[in-house]
Amino acid sequence: MGLFDKIRGEFIDIIEWTDSSADTIVYRFGRHDNEIKMGARLTVREAQKAIFVNKGQIADVFEPGMYTLETDNLPILSTLMGWRHGFHSPFKAEVYFINMRRFTDLKWGTKHPITLRDAEFGPVRLRAFGTYVMRVRDPQVLLREIVGTDGHFTTGEITDQLRNLIVSRFADILAESKIPVLDLAANYEELGQFVTERIKQEFANYGLELTTMLVENISLPPTVEEALDKRTSMGAIGDLHKYTQFQAANAMEEAAKNPSGMAGGGMGMGMGFAMANQMGQAMADQGTAPPPLPQSGPFYAALEGQQAGPFDLAAMQQHIESGRLTPQTLVWRKGMAGWVAAEHVKELKRLFDGPPPLP
Repeated sequence: MGLFDKIRGEFIDIIEWTDSSADTIVYRFGRHDNEIKMGARLTVREAQKAIFVNKGQIADVFEPGMYTLETDNLPILSTLMGWRHGFHSPFKAEVYFINMRRFTDLKWGTKHPITLRDAEFGPVRLRAFGTYVMRVRDPQVLLREIVGTDGHFTTGEITDQLRNLIVSRFADILAESKIPVLDLAANYEELGQFVTERIKQEFANYGLELTTMLVENISLPPTVEEALDKRTSMGAIGDLHKYTQFQAANAMEEAAKNPSGMAGGGMGMGMGFAMANQMGQAMADQGTAPPPLPQSGPFYAALEGQQAGPFDLAAMQQHIESGRLTPQTLVWRKGMAGWVAAEHVKELKRLFDGPPPLP
């Protein structure tokens, strides 16, 4: 520092701070030997507050505006230093400017996965990250509890501690909510609001306020996400049997378009026959399956002058073979208007016909 700067710094006439950074929370006004001239001009801009500190003790606090420093607007400092009315000599004091604006786009995220129990997937490990917005709520508490004598206090000096607070409370709320993993995306906003309310007092203990917290993403481990993607793909495919037929048909069509390629050689022919065989089997699975057995009955029959039954077709066949049931025996089943002779019922008539004659 040159001689002229030293002389000029001893008696400061203008005290102000123009913030040229985006992360400064507290700035201590620098000058030679901490001397301030009585009658100096103090300028406090919007979104700022100025705090005078004498021998480590907080004195007067100034809101935005322009002030001429006198004993009238420095009542606490005048009392601490024992000034009498009309004091005009230079005095020593530290001036701290507090940035009261909102600090946006601050990051938070889990260093390690949060282990939870999910109703569908069982134990799962989740990672989460997002952003938050905070501002200074009580400059005196912040200066007393956190800043101390730091002449240039930035967000980077406290964001690690704030992130740990957010992650800890977020893990508690996520576990207590018992929201299924697949439904978390629909509750990001609610989770952010819950954490904001839960952690509000802990921020206040630092003289800060958490105004907004956003949950941007909650993710599963890569292996679980890969399995979930496969499960989603299977759901999109639908009928796997038809999908296999479709894939086989497409493969044969591509092979037919390129006869000089792999399908043209011996290996290609083998692959083509294999695909054709696979397609034929896939199509034959549906065509060769036997139809379901016809269901009829049950029947009631008038045997030996009494109603008997119900009997299925196999039991009726046994009665026919034993001679108890004849074509003239009266039978009935559900849906028939009344009792009729067995020979007039289509299903029973075939039983009386017996096997076809030998050629």
